[in-house]
Amino acid sequence: MQRFDWERLKVEVYRTREEAGRAAAAAVGDELKRLNRTRESIEVIFATGASQLATLGALTATQDLPWSRVNGFHMDEYVGISPEHPASFRRYLRSDLTGRVTMHRFHEIDGNADPEGECRRYAEELRAADPQLCLLGIGENGHLAFNDPAVADFQDPLDMKVVDLDDDCKRQQVAEEWFANVDEVPAQALTLTIPALLRVPKLIVSVPGPRKAKIVRRTLTEAISIACPATILRTHPDATVYLDAESAAELDGETFEHAWRA
Repeated sequence: MQRFDWERLKVEVYRTREEAGRAAAAAVGDELKRLNRTRESIEVIFATGASQLATLGALTATQDLPWSRVNGFHMDEYVGISPEHPASFRRYLRSDLTGRVTMHRFHEIDGNADPEGECRRYAEELRAADPQLCLLGIGENGHLAFNDPAVADFQDPLDMKVVDLDDDCKRQQVAEEWFANVDEVPAQALTLTIPALLRVPKLIVSVPGPRKAKIVRRTLTEAISIACPATILRTHPDATVYLDAESAAELDGETFEHAWRA
């Protein structure tokens, strides 16, 4: 394993997706235990998608975590999609999280409800909960949740909103085999905004796989802007990115040579 700090962002690189997932899960487990000692309940935001599978697999297999005190949230859902659809994030989380561990409560985003009303409802629940930990990933276009470059706003006044998905985002969903083609991907989604995510004190960011190598380098080297929304992670006081060798493949060379340490 290698690690380095890049501005305020901590980066850890492992040989394989599975090793990176176990390391991210261990960090989550340690934080759950810490929060269990200091809070009556533990509020956590969970991400979905292919990037989270190894992390959630390792996390839900970890023994003696205080799941009975965890109230879970997720960060996005497609508009107009049923929870039975293979690409539904509600279905994903039921399968890979709440179906494996018994949590106190999980707050689902209803993609079939009135979109604006659901955003207001869920944002109110999130504000009241004050989550202390967030698991997330980075999209191939640099999005955080579904804040694609065209709709991302670092000073967004909303905590949750309806967004149009861009073509790069849709192509990623197809490449990860959630949909057969881009025409099947819903045009809109409900998403937590970037300020809502960055308000969480601790971020665990899992970004494995060869398709993420380019965006990992962009996240670390580009100017902080909505052209690559993930660049904003470099301003967070406690965010750690977990990479595998494939997603870190473009980090070699003079730009990063001075930063690496064992």
